[in-house]
Amino acid sequence: MKSDWMARELVHRDYSHHPPALAPLYKTSVLRSPRNALISLQNSLSELTAPVFTPTDIGPIDHDLILNYAKDGLPIGERIIVHGYVRDAFGAPVRNALVEVWQANAGGRYRHKKDQYLAPIDPNFGGCGRMLTDDNGYYCFRTIKPGPYPWRNQVSDWRPAHIHFSLSGEAFAQRLITQMYFEGDPLLVRCPILQSVGSDDAMRTLIAELDMHAAVPLDSLAYRFDLVLRGHRATWFENRTQGAA
Repeated sequence: MKSDWMARELVHRDYSHHPPALAPLYKTSVLRSPRNALISLQNSLSELTAPVFTPTDIGPIDHDLILNYAKDGLPIGERIIVHGYVRDAFGAPVRNALVEVWQANAGGRYRHKKDQYLAPIDPNFGGCGRMLTDDNGYYCFRTIKPGPYPWRNQVSDWRPAHIHFSLSGEAFAQRLITQMYFEGDPLLVRCPILQSVGSDDAMRTLIAELDMHAAVPLDSLAYRFDLVLRGHRATWFENRTQGAA
């Protein structure tokens, strides 16, 4: 099924809401940041069309990180639900967006061969999952609350508990990779990555709020995390994509 706005231009990103590429307290950004000014390019047709995902692409428990890797029992840790809405910059729901997540286990360790943190691997927790948004742009998944962990940045730096998100919306140019943090975590103010955002308002968009209305009694707490992708122009005339009908 094709989107009814597949060939429309996307609005430019507002870089005032994004962290700078160079953040000296975040040591690896020194080598990874570009040395020259960015070049702004018009969206091409390949960027305005999107991969089309359907429920048949998703396994029945891909969205349940508590069960999707369980072998000999359930994973250890605090059970939580994460849910929210994916919308574009104009507030319209993004339907059938692929939401992929990955995270450390309750001890703060990833199931990755290069993660050598001394916390043990949980044999029943894989730490990754995926789901599609519904017609209202809504998504929901169950998981174990990840633990914080030390990292080689500055002496005694620790990453706050967080979950990585990758979103593929209705166009390749909407692709977003970000991180979700948890309300009330004392490590937030000490995280060089989060502090590089600079704006308090933008920083708050990365922090999930405790949502007791969505909690499951005697089972799981819940956190609400809404995400915003780039939006398309509502009207357009001469600036239509070259070759589009």
